[in-house]
Amino acid sequence: MSTYRAVQVTGTRQFSLVNRELVPPSPGQARIRVEACGVCHSDVLAGEGLRADPTVPVVPGHELVGVIDAVGAGVTAWHEGDRVGVGYLGGHCGECEFCRRGDFVNCADQPSTGTTVDGGYAEYAYARASGLVRVPEGLSAVEAAPLLCAGLTTYNALTQIDARPGAVVAVQGIGGLGHLGVQYASKLGYRVVAIARGAAKAELAKQLGAHDYIDSSSEDPAVALGRLGGAAAIIATAASGASMSPLVPGLAPRGRLVVLGAAPDPISVQTSDLIFGARSLVGSLTGSSIENEDNLAFCLARGVRPMTEVLPLAEAPKAYERMMSGDARFRIVLETEAA
Repeated sequence: MSTYRAVQVTGTRQFSLVNRELVPPSPGQARIRVEACGVCHSDVLAGEGLRADPTVPVVPGHELVGVIDAVGAGVTAWHEGDRVGVGYLGGHCGECEFCRRGDFVNCADQPSTGTTVDGGYAEYAYARASGLVRVPEGLSAVEAAPLLCAGLTTYNALTQIDARPGAVVAVQGIGGLGHLGVQYASKLGYRVVAIARGAAKAELAKQLGAHDYIDSSSEDPAVALGRLGGAAAIIATAASGASMSPLVPGLAPRGRLVVLGAAPDPISVQTSDLIFGARSLVGSLTGSSIENEDNLAFCLARGVRPMTEVLPLAEAPKAYERMMSGDARFRIVLETEAA
């Protein structure tokens, strides 16, 4: 086999299915035979041309799962046949100041999978060895793919809140991130409150593990959280700053609003809501490759799974449009013939 199929994009949503030359991996890299790749909202960076030079074709996709079929020079910890995944962070350099201090997420020389380097909308992908994630048996490629970004993002946010078992933890937005956030929070032993607009997702939220549901279109979510004693943390996943702003007063003293949803509009906060109660507003960005392995192990052990729609690789443009429309329930995964 000398070529492989890939779906690349140039400009804005100019997708094309192409054949690329199959080449050996570079030193420090592994070549992966891709089985599945999730379609994530962050794919807009490639799909909408929001990168340094959108005229240069790039293969989107940063939730890829497959099997290593070759390794480059200097790679010793990974071998042909290893089952692996790659998330948005494509592998830390190990040499910059942030890496030297152990802050691999903020590595100053780290590729963004599917944005600054080619990603997983393809039959084969290449990745730095430091970005590889071991995928355990027991999780299918389709199940594991969305967990590498959407899953890790919500899991890491919840592991950082330092709340006691049984504390009230709210998840705002029941979508691609939120439907996983509710599951994680429930399995971590919190009293989970799901927040969304309208009553349509109330029953689903309960099925996912929520103890309470707040319809933010019919009542003030902060007041509703206050009746429960306030939230130790609110995981904000909806891509709307305006929907996050009213949540801060619903935090308990020393509570944290953790922002995951990338919104085009700002969050407005009253300074008194932060000062009185010593509340905080923070952001959280995915996690390192080893943290992703912790995430997958937790999902396997506790039964956290994404709700997915599966399409073949050739239908990547259709999958992207469906994701952008907001109609996906809740993660779309592209599957290659290798699966």
